[in-house]
Amino acid sequence: MSRNVLAAIAVTAALLLQVTVANRLPLPGSVSPNLVLLTVVALALVNGSMTGLVTGFFAGLASDIVPPADHTIGRYAFVYCLIGYVCGQAADELERSPVLPFVAVAAGALAGSVLYAMVGMLLGDPRTRWPVVSHQLPIQVLYDVIASPFVVWAVLRLTRRAERQHDPGGLDAVPGFYRAR
Repeated sequence: MSRNVLAAIAVTAALLLQVTVANRLPLPGSVSPNLVLLTVVALALVNGSMTGLVTGFFAGLASDIVPPADHTIGRYAFVYCLIGYVCGQAADELERSPVLPFVAVAAGALAGSVLYAMVGMLLGDPRTRWPVVSHQLPIQVLYDVIASPFVVWAVLRLTRRAERQHDPGGLDAVPGFYRAR
């Protein structure tokens, strides 16, 4: 299976879980973890900047049009595209460690949430006024950090399984940031 098909499967699963489960959770702060953003960041860390860019754009576009979308179409596409590209670029520069993927995903989630709020402010969205954003942003990032190990684990498992089927030699053939030395 190609990386593009795996990325599409991962994003579709994250989008379905976001809409059907995560958005309906009665969590404090009236926000939920952004599973689609976390998936885009994890895929960008595994597959690099070009996959992060393309996956981010299409995942964001899907998030923009799937109900209950109540914002300007293209906001998520723009934000996820940029975050996917930057995280893919950063993956090549980062040292390998067991904790670093989760820190990188948390940083990507923070940057995505801040960028989404800034784009909303530029577009005049009344829900993105500073008092609202300053109250919800820390809670949003906390939920993203809590959900990130599960999303990163799922993306890594899916990628490793596909790479193992592609390379039956038993070598660790996961590309990008997670490749063994």
